[in-house]
Amino acid sequence: DMKNAVIGNNKQKANLIVLGAVPRLLYLLQQETSSTELRTECAVVLGSLAMGTENNVKSLLDCHIIPALLQGLLSPDLKFIEACLRCLRTIFISPVTPEDLLYTDATVISHLMALLSRSRYTQEYICQIFSHCCKGPDHQTILFNHGAVQNIAHLLVSTSYKVRMQALKCFSVLAFENPQVSMTLVNVSVDGELLPQIFVRMLQRDKPIEMQLTSAKCLTSMCRAGAIRTDDACIVLKTLPCLVRMCSKERLLEERVEGAETLAYLIETDVELQRIASITDHLIVMLADYFKYPSSVSAITDIKRLDHDLKHAHELRQAAFKLYASLGANDEDIRKKIIETENMMDRIVNGLSESSIKVRLAAVRCLHSLSRSVQQLRTSFQDHAVWKPLMKVLQNAPNEILIVASSTLCNLLLEFSPSKEPILESGAIELLCSLTQSENLALRVNGIWALMNMAFQAEQKIKSDILRGLSTEQLFQLLSDSDVNVLMKTLGLLRNLLSTRPHIDHIMSTHGKQIMQAVTLILEGEHNTEVKEQTLCILANIADGTTAKELIMTNDDILQKIKYYMSHSNAKLQLAAMFCISNLIWNEEEGSQERQDKLRDMGIVDILHKLSQSSDPNLCDKAKTALQQYLA
Repeated sequence: DMKNAVIGNNKQKANLIVLGAVPRLLYLLQQETSSTELRTECAVVLGSLAMGTENNVKSLLDCHIIPALLQGLLSPDLKFIEACLRCLRTIFISPVTPEDLLYTDATVISHLMALLSRSRYTQEYICQIFSHCCKGPDHQTILFNHGAVQNIAHLLVSTSYKVRMQALKCFSVLAFENPQVSMTLVNVSVDGELLPQIFVRMLQRDKPIEMQLTSAKCLTSMCRAGAIRTDDACIVLKTLPCLVRMCSKERLLEERVEGAETLAYLIETDVELQRIASITDHLIVMLADYFKYPSSVSAITDIKRLDHDLKHAHELRQAAFKLYASLGANDEDIRKKIIETENMMDRIVNGLSESSIKVRLAAVRCLHSLSRSVQQLRTSFQDHAVWKPLMKVLQNAPNEILIVASSTLCNLLLEFSPSKEPILESGAIELLCSLTQSENLALRVNGIWALMNMAFQAEQKIKSDILRGLSTEQLFQLLSDSDVNVLMKTLGLLRNLLSTRPHIDHIMSTHGKQIMQAVTLILEGEHNTEVKEQTLCILANIADGTTAKELIMTNDDILQKIKYYMSHSNAKLQLAAMFCISNLIWNEEEGSQERQDKLRDMGIVDILHKLSQSSDPNLCDKAKTALQQYLA
């Protein structure tokens, strides 16, 4: 009677729960003395209650329903096992159920694997439980180690569509971003047919859409993991076209979202796939519809559908931005096509200020991808004053948005970009200096990188503002950062700050002592060749100053280091050290005679003679030019 009362009636379900039916049903379910028939009926009623609202599921979880049902799986009776599994399936697919509840007892997974052979219902429900509870690499590893691949593979050719579909979904979550699983799947065969071939068969147009989409996701994961080559026919001729088809206006909103997101992931790192996708079925124009019609015209007959789609229209926008970002990641012509799509820049600008964080992140990604184009930085980005909303996005955004937004800012600050001036006026220096203090490595790199771009060929006021904003303490902090990327970009910043004579002299007159300390610190540290070369180039710039030279000439420690690197085993470091020497001994400059004498006494001329015999043409030329200064 209870069962018949609650089926399809949420009000009755809630009433029964309030009246305390759940603990009583669970008690009867677990009683050894209850007949199997009674226990099965209890599991069915509980399953029906779980079908109701999320609050219903919460009430069931609070009564510890999961351990009770898992215990029920040990019964010898198949009908009872199926009822327990059906109820577990309903509970686990609810968003309020923590997935980890499946993994608390290690024996559960192996028992479920064993039950896979019992009936088509156990197969369907168990696969569905696995695909909903497999979130992240830890879960993937547990299922993989319990033989999920071998146990589920043969279900792909089951006579039941539901079983085939749930098995396919299992593989799509097991293989996602998981090289270990993907590499295994390539070599598994069922009835003499390899899994990739089975997936390709499931991609065909005559198959249900969810099957096409899910098998495309499996092949995409395998391709991204390197298990299938990007130029393999099953990717180029099957998977990619199938995903493009999913983006068409005829498909339902969820299908269009999933299709675009999967395609974005498939082509994200491969130029050739980006080119192929961009000319398949007018994809670039097709994506413009993602901003217009949440529902296809044919689906509008259903008012509920229309309401649902209007609520979820933002998902379409973020999927389109993601796919545009992947399409334009490398190819200049594709970027041009994207930007020329109707109102594209306005759409991105609007996307940057949407309330949904997913849309904001995807819009920034798209902008970042397009900002790699010099041409676009000079034209479209300027016409739409993209920097304004971008600077706004950078105010107290979460890290994942900050990382992409600050990368985009790096590009907008390149010296040929007309956005450079207005960005400076809107307080960028302060913002970037604060990024360099972030705990997050990517943000530190981007902050210092953007400052480096900003300082390139900049006027003296900007350079002074950067140094003031950073503070000497922070500069030292960055120069002793454990990450070599941060270190290289900081040295790049110093090198850009110390360019053109008046600037070199001005900066060294205010910060000379600290900069020389920093240089010494790095030349003495355990660093790679690139770092040392960059540091010697900074010294060469200082040596080019008029008054700044003296800071090197009066520092015997630094002079000895330059001498040491002139005879180093690495030619790049020798060359960089020679630049320092050349700038110190140049004849036309005041005091060159005293400098030449001091360096001769140090044995520099002897080294120059030796280097002028070098087999390396660059070193040889540089040494000869330097010796001529002594003769002139």
